[in-house]
Amino acid sequence: MSKHEKIDYVEFPSADLEATKTFFRNAFGWEFTDYGPEYCDFSNEGINGGFYKSEMKSTTETGAALVIFYSEDLEATLEKVKNAGAEIVKDTFSFPGGRRFHFTEPSGNEFAVWSDK
Repeated sequence: MSKHEKIDYVEFPSADLEATKTFFRNAFGWEFTDYGPEYCDFSNEGINGGFYKSEMKSTTETGAALVIFYSEDLEATLEKVKNAGAEIVKDTFSFPGGRRFHFTEPSGNEFAVWSDK
């Protein structure tokens, strides 16, 4: 249920919607609903959102916000995203409170995964 004045939805560009959907299905078990050939959404993944057809990409290098997943087993999640086709763009590093790594999915959008374990 949507909550007043709280973040409700996030959208990302995708040059290849099928590759993006395949990646997130394989890495995280996401399900998608297609709304025509240039848009799909996902839900029940912590926050609802979608991907729209575009050659642009979301990276911290270009000043975009970074969406960060939480993992109880960082090494297992790292292997899952690698096996699903991610490019690791920042190897696992420590910071006060935990560790994390950054990856890009097949359309080049950057995400991170962190753990306090």
